[in-house]
Amino acid sequence: MDLKEVMATNLRRLRHAKGMTQEELAERAGLSARYIGAIERAAVSASVTVLGQVADALEIEPADLVRRTLPDGQAAAPSERQG
Repeated sequence: MDLKEVMATNLRRLRHAKGMTQEELAERAGLSARYIGAIERAAVSASVTVLGQVADALEIEPADLVRRTLPDGQAAAPSERQG
């Protein structure tokens, strides 16, 4: 899974965990809801600026959006990551 897909999965999961719609997240991040949807579908690669805006809107660290996780939801140790 490439980082674009990792971010898509994490963004959707974290947004749902916060009980936010794409529209609410977009408004808080200063982005369009269509762009948030495109990120969640892995249709676009978000810039680091957008990564920061989305993280701020979700009140999380930017790294949380691109952290690869194991199937049980735990972050993979560096030796377990494929790259």
